[in-house]
Amino acid sequence: MNEIAALDPTRLVVAALVGLVILLVLIIRFKVPAMIAILVGAVLIGLGSGMPFDQIVSAVDDGVGNTLKGIALLVGLGSMFGAILEISGGAKVLAETLVDKFGDRKAAWALAITGLVIAIPVFFDAGLIILIPLAFSLARRTGRSTLYYAIPLLAGLAVGHAFIPPTPGPVLVAAMLGVDLGRVIMVGAVCGVAAMIVAGPIWGAYCGKKYFVPAREAVEESAAEAARSPQSAAAKSPQSTGATRRLPSFWTVAIIILIPLILIILKSVAGVVDALAPARKIIGFLGEPFVALTIATIAAMALLGYRNGYSAAELEKVMTRSLEPVGLILLVTACGGVLRYILQYSGLGGIIGNAVASASFPMVIVAFLVAALVRISVGSATVAMTMAAGIIAAMPEVAGLSPTHLACITAAIAGGATVCSHFNDSGFWLVRSLLGMDEKTTLKTWTVMETLVGCTGFLVALIISLFA
Repeated sequence: MNEIAALDPTRLVVAALVGLVILLVLIIRFKVPAMIAILVGAVLIGLGSGMPFDQIVSAVDDGVGNTLKGIALLVGLGSMFGAILEISGGAKVLAETLVDKFGDRKAAWALAITGLVIAIPVFFDAGLIILIPLAFSLARRTGRSTLYYAIPLLAGLAVGHAFIPPTPGPVLVAAMLGVDLGRVIMVGAVCGVAAMIVAGPIWGAYCGKKYFVPAREAVEESAAEAARSPQSAAAKSPQSTGATRRLPSFWTVAIIILIPLILIILKSVAGVVDALAPARKIIGFLGEPFVALTIATIAAMALLGYRNGYSAAELEKVMTRSLEPVGLILLVTACGGVLRYILQYSGLGGIIGNAVASASFPMVIVAFLVAALVRISVGSATVAMTMAAGIIAAMPEVAGLSPTHLACITAAIAGGATVCSHFNDSGFWLVRSLLGMDEKTTLKTWTVMETLVGCTGFLVALIISLFA
């Protein structure tokens, strides 16, 4: 559908500003669910700009349909995959093995790497609750501040959660921008590793010396108190009731986690490497994100579930429960797609794009700033990614960018949606409660860590974009 060229540009801009302000007020002041607030804000922008009613309805239909068709299966499969990894003990095996290999002196690096890998298939808060006892154990054993180990773990989790598919955030941004997921993984991995190093072991070593936070003993109780979420509920399984299970091996867990990443990246590589041309069709099929994740989920069911003592009924229950938070994620994302199509069909995307072009701001910088402003205002990284992706995708300039440049924009949005976690972010309170810190110390450690993750990832994406 074509944009509406006859609408008054001034009216469009005013309508957009009013709609976005109302959206933020609904979320911040009146605690309206993000899905409803974004939908109301988008429709108000359409009405205020003078869009015909049928055009608004078309934008809503197209926004929901075109957005969800690219990510619905991925979010659902990823959630089930993560739940199996969680209840099987695979995440804990991965962490403990790496810590043993690295030793106490370099355990912070092991925790950072573990957090990054685990956060790709497992939700942030669930991964934190699973792994934080290991940080406490190391702190008690070495006599160090818990922050020396917890900050690297948190940095790794934050990076995996924001930058590397198939975690939902970058998947939804990539779908809205129409960028190949393999490119997003490769660029996101480079940006994420740099961010993990700066915000994890380096910042964690400083925090560990500056602030002494003793290891907590009753982490299970504090976790239950702090993280009453559907994701955490998905972790409840026969394993938590005391049933004896055989833990998976380190290499089994590592290979299963790498299956979707390798297949998706191979699809991108096969498209440009002539030597892989004969197998391009089969590699392309296996590298389709939904196929790759389906293969990984089936492998997890077989090797982490059935093989380790879980019955079909037990696995079915765990996997079904893991889908509880998926509906909210998909609905927020769909409404972000509605916002994108309202901006595009009204012609506002072109106006914003022209303003950016005349100001000579690189799109990567614009993407980061938009996501950061929403993140600081609303607190939710998912909402920040969704809104920023919708605004950026509506700009005509995006169509002429290379796939690598679009992947850099995706990473920049992820970085902006990570910075400045504070009182309006549930992650802030989860970390504060689990580590037993006051608000001031949490701001000086966790908030700065999140900002370092976001800014470092963005800077690396900006540098890559200069050569894309």
